[in-house]
Amino acid sequence: MYNYIFFTNILRILDERGMSKKELHDLSGVSNSFLSDLTSGTGNPSLKVMEAIAKALEVPLPLLLESTDLDKAALDELAGGTAMHSLPPGYERVSVILPEVKAFIVKKWGEETRAKIRQS
Repeated sequence: MYNYIFFTNILRILDERGMSKKELHDLSGVSNSFLSDLTSGTGNPSLKVMEAIAKALEVPLPLLLESTDLDKAALDELAGGTAMHSLPPGYERVSVILPEVKAFIVKKWGEETRAKIRQS
């Protein structure tokens, strides 16, 4: 499960920043072939590799291990190399820790927002 979350978040961040796996390789020192394994869900990264990727992406490692809101279709699109559309102006992706009740409300807002963006 964590591998899925990890590689999904890597793909999302690469897409949002317009970065390639090659650029991530150059910044992290992780081989291109292992990055391909990771982003296809077949790689099993060590903590050292996860830290190198987080550092290269300039994000805290826990952010890469948090749950993701990408669905299977969006993940398949990213994993296939087709760039997912960037967020429209006026939108941003955030990560927060909330009590369950507030998280439920925020998840509903997220679902509504994703539906609006898809309709655009």
